[in-house]
Amino acid sequence: MRLLPVCATFNFVLIQPIYMEQLTNKFLLQGMEIKLEENLDKDFGKKIAGMAHGEKLFGCIQCGNCSAACPLSIYMDFTPRKIIAMVRAGFRDEVLSNRTIWLCASCYQCTVECPKGIKITDVMYALKREAIENKIYPKNFPVPILAKTFFNEVKRHGRISEASLLINYYLRYNIFKMLGYSSLGTKLFFKGRLSLFEKGMKNKKNLQAMLQDKPN
Repeated sequence: MRLLPVCATFNFVLIQPIYMEQLTNKFLLQGMEIKLEENLDKDFGKKIAGMAHGEKLFGCIQCGNCSAACPLSIYMDFTPRKIIAMVRAGFRDEVLSNRTIWLCASCYQCTVECPKGIKITDVMYALKREAIENKIYPKNFPVPILAKTFFNEVKRHGRISEASLLINYYLRYNIFKMLGYSSLGTKLFFKGRLSLFEKGMKNKKNLQAMLQDKPN
């Protein structure tokens, strides 16, 4: 789903009714959708800024340095610059349901290059947590599935067991893809690089108590 940006910060202006039908038809043909200001989540930006220690989020000047520095921006639905603009404007569902936040490599290059000191990578992490908690991330997309599986493994065992992690991940994502790696898994097992036994940790209850209120 695409949106109609009227200005750089995705704030929409009033358009004369005589042109509205023409604009609507034009952008619907391009897979876009017009969204009125009254339908936006006006508190979304403040919430994300609070989660990401990003009080400077609203000082973004839309210079585009973050998008230019990002090595994965060419694969994203929306560039980091647009994500920041959409977060501030209140496009909650559109931000949380797109793939951009899940493609972030956490290289922090955007944060380094930002002239306003915005912690853009932390914003991406906050959006991921919000998407998982509200279960509105892209369906059948491997990255959020892996993130949830990884969290559940840590919560249950206190550490990661590669075999258990991969099995549970592919059961959620695509079990047939797991069969394609059976030969590689067998080689790793006989070389002692892949254990079928789950590893644990002492005092797992303490860790589970810390994580019990977190989304899974």
